[in-house]
Order: sequence, then structure tokens, then C-alpha cells
Amino acid sequence: MQVRFRAAVIAPSLALAASLAHAAAPTAYVTTENAGVGVIDLDSLSLSKTWDLGKDGPRGLSLNKDGTRLYVANKTTSDLSEIDTSSGKVVRRVKIGKNPEFVRVFGGHAYVTYEPGESGGPPKPGEPEKDDDDPNAPPAEIAIVDLKTMKVTHSVKSGHETEGVEFSPDGKLILVTNEGDDTVSVYRVGTGKPVRTVKLSKGSRPRGIKVSPDGKQYVVTLENANKFVVLDGTSLKTLKTVDTKTGPYGVSFDPSGKRLLVAASRDKTLQVFDGTTFEHMQDVPVGQRCWHFSFTPDGSKLLLACGRSNAVYVLDGADYKEVKQIGDLPLAWGIVTYPPGAGSIVGR
Repeated sequence: MQVRFRAAVIAPSLALAASLAHAAAPTAYVTTENAGVGVIDLDSLSLSKTWDLGKDGPRGLSLNKDGTRLYVANKTTSDLSEIDTSSGKVVRRVKIGKNPEFVRVFGGHAYVTYEPGESGGPPKPGEPEKDDDDPNAPPAEIAIVDLKTMKVTHSVKSGHETEGVEFSPDGKLILVTNEGDDTVSVYRVGTGKPVRTVKLSKGSRPRGIKVSPDGKQYVVTLENANKFVVLDGTSLKTLKTVDTKTGPYGVSFDPSGKRLLVAASRDKTLQVFDGTTFEHMQDVPVGQRCWHFSFTPDGSKLLLACGRSNAVYVLDGADYKEVKQIGDLPLAWGIVTYPPGAGSIVGR
């Protein structure tokens, strides 16, 4: 009887230990629109495996707190899938709506942008990114998914072509960028109640958004204006406008908060700015259509998902010199790491 009791106790303990060991392994996850999710071993900086998701067309992605579940927005199947990171298997799905794209997990919920009025697919290789918003189409929405039940609790109407998602430092507000109508919308977390809408320059197409490490400012990239704006964290008034190379999208402060990085995707350049004054410091050549990026958990490397180069570019985290390229990642869209590293998709 005693032996059986010990076995009953030891078996779950070993399973839990194995799960925690897996979750603690430094890993990067890369969504690719054509080949599922690539899994990168951050110790060897190599592609260790690819999870085949069929024809889902995965794009936005976000991890839960302990790294055991990866949530992926799928364009083709119009849903959000929950993937067990120990096996790479999809364990649950929830229908979202047309063209789900950006995902952020926060406080036990996933916030997923989607576009009921979207039509057509992504541009073909060699074609420019399309400004395909129809002002007469229904606005984009944000689906709020309870991760315990994996059900959409409600959806919030946003602007047109909702792209970036960020949360206020106190966790009470969610801010989203709307490309199609050049606005930043602000809502209450949980209820989705509208708080205010901030209008930016017409035709500027705001895309990436990131709160500063001190929580006092937000940086918003303007893809068509080739600039980013710095907004006051309380009033959301524009404090500063800074020129960039063409097509700025992904944006993040580095782990120290001393530098701001902007992926100028159309110029195939990663730009480095001072994290306080926003003065331009450095330009780094990278691949084609590098929208999103993440530092490794220890901050020693920077990884950029470069969709038209079908690769992740690995740069040194201090001087940004290229270390290597990790290939076999066709139409790479986004990248996150576990443990979490500073990046364009994750929070501060």
C-alpha cells in the first residue's frame, strides 16, 4: 500500500517537473503563414522543429504566463488556437471572425483583433503591402477570450484595420492602433467600454504601439508617414514626432529601456533611437518585411521575423551586428520567447 501511495505521488510530481522543465527552456516561437509555427532553440540558435498547422495561416501569437500554452490567430480558419507547447498539438480552438491578426494575452484573457469587413488575401511576393481598407466596410473588432473556458465573452468594435495592442501600466486600459482611420482607440480592460479615440495625421496609418518603461509615454509607429509619435501617457497628446525610414511597424524598448527599436520594414532596416530623447542612433540592415522582433530572455540576442526573407535574423543584443540567419520559416510573421524577452508583441 505504501509503495503504491508513493508511486501515485511521484508520477504526477515527475510529470509536473517535466512540464516546468519544458516551460523553462529558453525558446522562441515563430508564426509562419505557410508552414505553421517554428520552434527555435535559443541555446543553439537553431530551428529545432516546426509544428504543422495545416492550412491555418497563423499570424499573431502570445504565450500564457508559464509558457505552457501558445495562442495563435489563424487567418485561414478565422479562429484562435491553443497549442500545448510541450507537444506542439492544438488542444482547443475558438471561432473569432474574419481575418484575426494580433493577439495579446493579459490577465487570463486573450485580446484578438479581427476584421469583419476584410476581403482578399495577403499580397503576393514582390507586391507592396496593400492599403485595402474600405471606409464603408464594418469596423474591425477585438474579441475578448476567456482562457479558462476558451470562449469569446464579448467583442468590442474598434476602428478600421486594427493592428497594434498595448495595455496601460496600471492594467486598466487597452489601447489599439487603427490603420484604416488613423486613430488610437482606448477601452476599459475586461468590459471593453470605450474611453476615448485619439486622431492622428490623416493617411499616416498607425500600426505598432508600445508603452515606455516608466509608463509615462506611448510610442506609435506611423507606417505611411514614415514617422513615430510619442504620446503623453495620460493626456495622449502628441509630445514629439520623429522621422524614420520607410514603413515603420514593430516597435519596442530594449531590456534596459535605454534604446527604442523600430522595424522600418519597407526599408529593410532596424532603426535604433535613444529611449529617452528619441534621437536617432543607428541603422541596421536586415531582411525583407521584418515586422516583429524579440530579444532573447537574457537580452544577449535580438531576433527579427522577416517574412519575405523566409527567415529569422539574429543580431547581437548590444551592437546589433548580424550573428546568423535561421531559415526554413516561409512568410514568418511574428516572434515571442519564453521566458519572455522584450519585443514588439509582448508587454513591457
